[in-house]
Amino acid sequence: MPASLALLHTSPVHVPVFDALRDEHHQGLELRHFVDEGLLERARRDGPEAVAPEVGALVQRAVADGARAVLCTCSTIGAVAEAAAAGAGVPVLRVDRPMAAAAVAAGSRVVVLAALRSTLGPTAALVEEEARRAGRDVTVRTLLVEDAWARFEAGDDEGYVRRVAAAADAVTGADVIVLAQASTAPAQRLTTTALAVLSSPRPGLAAGAAAVCSNS
Repeated sequence: MPASLALLHTSPVHVPVFDALRDEHHQGLELRHFVDEGLLERARRDGPEAVAPEVGALVQRAVADGARAVLCTCSTIGAVAEAAAAGAGVPVLRVDRPMAAAAVAAGSRVVVLAALRSTLGPTAALVEEEARRAGRDVTVRTLLVEDAWARFEAGDDEGYVRRVAAAADAVTGADVIVLAQASTAPAQRLTTTALAVLSSPRPGLAAGAAAVCSNS
């Protein structure tokens, strides 16, 4: 069974995004996608810990399927996925950790921007964790992009990312903006702000690819 990187998604829209990044930067890396939209729905309703058993089961399924590492692309349940590494026997990563580390390195005033309220807390906590790890003093603010998620759910991807980009362009008093959800990454190309704007898919996949290599 060939070594592969498993990706845990809570939306099927992420599958072609990560396939394209693999084709561009990590040719030869095998990706296996596991999609469960219900995980995000339940995590939003009951809290991320409520889906810990399901996430753990998905991780075990991915490992049984040949994964040498697992990458969770959903920021809301990222911490739960990392916790599942304890019994997995392979690295289990969250896609937004490399982005959070880069944000801490970029400046002391970080704005976490998301279209889902359930994503703001976990991502802000991750940035603060990376700041402690780096020994840096960082102030983290969160910003919810009102009405953007409704556009995503309606299939209006262009309207969704344009709303997110407009919100990023309106940010002041910051050094760096973190696009907390992988689905908001396309907004990075649309922003005109002079601030650094970071997204998670590219650095997250790079970290996953590195984990596969180190565990092969």
